[in-house]
Amino acid sequence: MGQVISPFAGADMDYSIGFEYISDTSAHTGRFYKLVALADAVIASAVVQNATGNSFTSVPLNAGDDIEGVFTSVTLASGKVVAYKI
Repeated sequence: MGQVISPFAGADMDYSIGFEYISDTSAHTGRFYKLVALADAVIASAVVQNATGNSFTSVPLNAGDDIEGVFTSVTLASGKVVAYKI
């Protein structure tokens, strides 16, 4: 795969950076641009850069759903997700 233009600050994104598979309830830190639910999941909490509004807690995702942003920490209450790295 080649470079893809990122929707985040005009930076190029190299998909060879990889992903982190999350299937536990521990906090996972890093820089992730997309979370994809492999099974029904609930995000217990997440830290999202440049987000406004309510706290990002108790967010349900159905299997196959994805959500994009700049996540620096993700903690699941349940389920399985893949967090794609920036």
